[in-house]
Amino acid sequence: MTQAAKLTARQEEILRLIARSIERSGYPPTRAEIAAELGFRSANAAEDHLHALARKGMLELASGTSRGIRLTPQARTALRPAGAAAALARALPGMEQLMLPLIGRVAAGHPILAQEHVEATLGVDPGLFSARPDYLLKVRGASMQGAGILDGDLLAVRQTQDVHNGQIVVARLGDEVTVKRLRRGASRVELLPENPDFQPIVVEQHQAFAIEGLAVGLLRNGM
Repeated sequence: MTQAAKLTARQEEILRLIARSIERSGYPPTRAEIAAELGFRSANAAEDHLHALARKGMLELASGTSRGIRLTPQARTALRPAGAAAALARALPGMEQLMLPLIGRVAAGHPILAQEHVEATLGVDPGLFSARPDYLLKVRGASMQGAGILDGDLLAVRQTQDVHNGQIVVARLGDEVTVKRLRRGASRVELLPENPDFQPIVVEQHQAFAIEGLAVGLLRNGM
């Protein structure tokens, strides 16, 4: 691991645990999950390590949220196998960046990647994401702030319908496109916000509903 001298063995273990969780589920673990996984006596011990990692520039922490943990570009670089970036540059010269369409407001009834929705095309480092995204979606509103997804953020989305309970998805409900956490039950589907000021959305049987994609990362101005 590059820059390993700056981290303790336990901090490196926590960083890799966070990365694995994001890769598997699309979102980071809670403090309690970190504590349980690593055998800490309380979530406070995990919190102390997270703040130490934040001071070293490896994490961004959103206060007041159980999953408000984000790997920084520095952490992504540190987690990348030694020489991987150079090998990629040699094998695919000029292809170190992904060129992704930035989607703004989505017009009712139009495909999400329709040309009129594309505000720009951005070059981004593929190492920033847990899986290869197909586009960036500009987040509107505060309904997912508990997951560290804020108004104005750019959500990296993989275009797929292969999603699982608990993952953060982009869904189309009627003519509206929304970002929420998915919960499928035996008899109904719910789209859950991460903000107590917002109510869960219950998908009624008569409503047109489709999964547009899976959240695989996030970009914020200044990152």
